[in-house]
Amino acid sequence: MGVEFTAALAAWYRVHDGFDEGHGAGILPSGMTMLPLADLVDEYRMRTRDWEREAGVLPFARMAGDTWSGWYVDARRGEPSYGGLGHWSVDGGDDLYPLGQGAGGWPLVDWLDEIAAALEAGRCLRRPDGMDDKHDWPVLTGSQGLTWIDPRDPRLFPDGMIKLDGPR
Repeated sequence: MGVEFTAALAAWYRVHDGFDEGHGAGILPSGMTMLPLADLVDEYRMRTRDWEREAGVLPFARMAGDTWSGWYVDARRGEPSYGGLGHWSVDGGDDLYPLGQGAGGWPLVDWLDEIAAALEAGRCLRRPDGMDDKHDWPVLTGSQGLTWIDPRDPRLFPDGMIKLDGPR
């Protein structure tokens, strides 16, 4: 690919190679799934070759079956957003996440730490600006295991789901 992974992304892939389509679906916030490394490479090549997007923006997660949007990590050394988390979409481009976070965005390593803290505490994600992401709450399902939803929407919170709402 000609891109050096950030330390956090490289370490994450050394621990786990993502999930095949449909397996482990939705275990990341916003219902995203970590792509296997081979899929990341394919997505990256498509972005840079077919979509003519800037090199160094690594798409590492998306919703199962969704090829239109997902999460990325900025691996462009020297950029203020290097190592930052972002959201990509085919028609909307690439934006650091969360919006308004500043030039650096939310570093991937800090995002992963926040996911762990939210799971341990049984709470929604808390963005770097201190705001709660109430639409990203961890729940356990009978069939899929862990996923993240907005429990305020009854259509997204069917019977059988267990909202993690405190330490267990």
